[in-house]
Amino acid sequence: MTRSSLPPFAGGSFLVTYPSLTATNTYSADSQTVSYEIVAGEGAGARGSAEYEWSRVGSGLYVISWQEESGATVVHIDNFEAGTSQSFFTTPQLALYRMEGQLTRQVLP
Repeated sequence: MTRSSLPPFAGGSFLVTYPSLTATNTYSADSQTVSYEIVAGEGAGARGSAEYEWSRVGSGLYVISWQEESGATVVHIDNFEAGTSQSFFTTPQLALYRMEGQLTRQVLP
């Protein structure tokens, strides 16, 4: 997706904390790829990178989506101003998970 501007989360790393898992999503500075890692809970240790697409849908509110190498799909509705995240995750076996949680910017070394 070609964009004339970058989203405010480009180049940032965010901890997303849901009831069943915690993950880190790090977005490249050019807004082309996301690196993700489940750091706690279900699927802990899973990690990878993928190209992603994004769309601004409101003040601080973005829809972000990608497909993992395994075939799993991820859609986030992240409110970077309010610090909230909704995620819709479909596994390669087509199980659908809906999660709501907190979104926190991480300081990169």
